[in-house]
Amino acid sequence: MKFFTKEVQIALVTIVAVVVLFFGMQFLKGLTMFSAGNKYIVKFNDVTGLSSASPVYANGVKVGTVESIDYDYTRPDNIIAVVGLDEQMQVPEGTVAEIASDLLGNVRLVLKLGDFGGHRIAVGDTIYGQQQMGLMSKASAMVPQIEQMLPKLDSILSHVNALLADPALAGSLHNVEQITSKLTVTTDELHRLSAELNRQVPGMMTKADDVLDHTNTLTKNLSDIDVAGMMSKVDQTLKNVEQMSAQLNSKEGSLGLLMRDPELYNNLNATMMHADSLMIDLKSHPKRYVHFSVFGKKDR
Repeated sequence: MKFFTKEVQIALVTIVAVVVLFFGMQFLKGLTMFSAGNKYIVKFNDVTGLSSASPVYANGVKVGTVESIDYDYTRPDNIIAVVGLDEQMQVPEGTVAEIASDLLGNVRLVLKLGDFGGHRIAVGDTIYGQQQMGLMSKASAMVPQIEQMLPKLDSILSHVNALLADPALAGSLHNVEQITSKLTVTTDELHRLSAELNRQVPGMMTKADDVLDHTNTLTKNLSDIDVAGMMSKVDQTLKNVEQMSAQLNSKEGSLGLLMRDPELYNNLNATMMHADSLMIDLKSHPKRYVHFSVFGKKDR
């Protein structure tokens, strides 16, 4: 009992606290405490963002942890990272380790596994590493191009501001507003016209059907007409007209003689002249031709 004095008890509690603190820190870092796992060496030219206790992923599954990073001051391009992988993890030849980071700044080591049909990398051998061209890397690569574009963007914005300050733009927008209002009115009128047409279309279709029915009836009646017989009658009529024209042109018959005999024409002309003279004399001396007396006495 004399051995467990207050000083010894305080010392034992302190030692236990330090051990718990050490293993707790190791646990928080993600390092295994009781199982070392398989150690592999990964060589990098640049390990920006990578640190001890960074997780190691393969196909999205955590398979290990970065245990240490050694920097060779004599060869700055030769940085060695020691990673501990699960004992069941087999690394095929051709595997590459990439340092990847997300938008939140979390850095991890990603194993791009090779073909499992070939040989395996032995425990303790070297895996070559590289930086992954993630979104942040691509964005940083675009920074010089963005810097070159900034003067052009400034010039474009100045032109845009000048354009927006131009009174003509306000006038154009006012005209556009008026055009839009007129288009709205026109659209309403078109809607009303369309509605009116929709109401009238059934009646129009009915009338069209009636017209088609009459047309069909007329076509049927025309098809019932004996065109051949009618044409034969027309031919006969034309023949009769031709015969009559021939008779008129000949000297036979009264009409032909009347049209072609000059003597008959002269006689008719003389007869008309005598008739005219007779009518004139009748008007001048009617008593020569008409005798009328109450007492029956002729007046000569």
